[in-house]
Amino acid sequence: MAWYDEAVFYHIYPLGMTGAPKQNSYGEPVHRLNTLLPWISHIKEIGCNAIYIGPLFESVGHGYETTDYKKLDSRLGTNKDLTDFVAECHKQGIRVILDGVFNHTGRDFFAFKDIKQNRENSQYKDWYCNVNFWGNNSFNDGFSYENWGGYDLLAKLNQHNPAVKDYICDVIRFWVNEFDIDGIRLDAADVMDFDYMKALRQVANEVKPDFWLMGEVIHGNYSRWANDGTLHSVTNYMLHKALYSAHNDHNYFEIAHTIKYVGDMVGDRLKLYTFADNHDVERIYTKLRNKAHFVPVHIMLYTLPGIPSIYYGSEFGIEGRKERDSDDSLRPALNYEDYKDAIKTNPCTKIISALGKIRQSTPALCYGGYKELLLQTTHFAYERTLGKSSAIVTVNNSDGDVNMMLPCGCAGEYCGALSGKKATVADGHIQVMVPANSGEIWISEGAADEAFVPLQEIKIEKSPEPSTAVEKTEDIEAAKPQEEQKEEKAQINLNKPYEEMSVEELQEAILEKMRKNGPVTEYMLGTVRENTHHGSLLNWVRSFN
Repeated sequence: MAWYDEAVFYHIYPLGMTGAPKQNSYGEPVHRLNTLLPWISHIKEIGCNAIYIGPLFESVGHGYETTDYKKLDSRLGTNKDLTDFVAECHKQGIRVILDGVFNHTGRDFFAFKDIKQNRENSQYKDWYCNVNFWGNNSFNDGFSYENWGGYDLLAKLNQHNPAVKDYICDVIRFWVNEFDIDGIRLDAADVMDFDYMKALRQVANEVKPDFWLMGEVIHGNYSRWANDGTLHSVTNYMLHKALYSAHNDHNYFEIAHTIKYVGDMVGDRLKLYTFADNHDVERIYTKLRNKAHFVPVHIMLYTLPGIPSIYYGSEFGIEGRKERDSDDSLRPALNYEDYKDAIKTNPCTKIISALGKIRQSTPALCYGGYKELLLQTTHFAYERTLGKSSAIVTVNNSDGDVNMMLPCGCAGEYCGALSGKKATVADGHIQVMVPANSGEIWISEGAADEAFVPLQEIKIEKSPEPSTAVEKTEDIEAAKPQEEQKEEKAQINLNKPYEEMSVEELQEAILEKMRKNGPVTEYMLGTVRENTHHGSLLNWVRSFN
């Protein structure tokens, strides 16, 4: 058992939360990170015991074009500010992991600047991928290089270069020695070289007991990245998608299928990083057609297998819509004074706080086995069992109350951790009522470390369902003229190396491999179509046997 097995994370995008300027002037440090200090007690109060914060280090704009890995971004303050922030978190019993942007750098990074200055004579010319002094780039440097995501602002590091590996490993040691951090979230882990990640894991094993490496992986077989040799965990984007779409579509079969699919992939040994939203996707409150579903979504987030995370501000039910050219609405500035009483006044904050405490006080929710008890499109029940203790979770996405008769693994009495209601075991079953658009966590006697104070009725107003359903991709495609469909398909060429394929061709190649293994469900089709990251798709198509 390690600290992260019992973690509930609070995710902070610091440049946004502190209201930092969008562009870095590289001027005198402004101590904005210190404005986050009051939030630490709030984070603890809502039941989180770990923080994932980043990106933090000197960069040009949004933070992922790193220019100095060993210096806090001057828009946020000084290295001492970060040291003090981590120390205060530790004082309040909260672990801290940082964002490790080790796949690419900004153009102001010392190695890239040396190439611009010394060209072929630069000792760093092999630090980046495919540097070609006969080419050019959008900045007219007189040489070309491989970028990340199509942006020349992000120069892709050559992860096969031993000097690059050594430098990044040294950065990790520096972060631990300087700031006393407890782990790292690897940005864009699904396009990282595996030997590179193995080197990072070796350093993680050396620097600190239970130092945690978690990677951003969009799609593919998660166990390729999360295992004993590479990372401890990865982001569970499959469950993220299922959590909101299953409620929007009133279809709990999608979540049940996802749990089984991911469980078969990673087994019981690995705990994935689970979330309802983050700095790259729309806020969960925005995505939900019925805002009342905020309750069952988060009950499931905190009770399904995995390590749950709350994105800053989402505990207040704030909204954020992804825009074509900007993620600013996903990463807003928040003033602590505006939210300091939210745990008493905001129904979303109340439920998140209650769930955090229940999670931390109920070992079965962290370590227990998972068993499906009842599954319908509108209601769902499952059990987490650890030894002789049990937690039964019931959720309901319909507008009417639901009665459930459920088998249970323990004798005696179960108590609703949110409502305080009792359910007595009779003939190996409990009978419970689950309110509309809500849920409950039924704890067996002795399963929790403490008694929970029942919440007063939490009322998150139901929003009206849209009058017309959103068209599905398949329907849109079917509506196109046949000539247009033929023209589009003619442009797909699967008879070439994966590296030369477009995003659309890689998607088709993945679907073709899936079809050879059995029927492709609508859910599987959706996971492929939603992934438009070329590097991620490339790794995914290579993962098939």
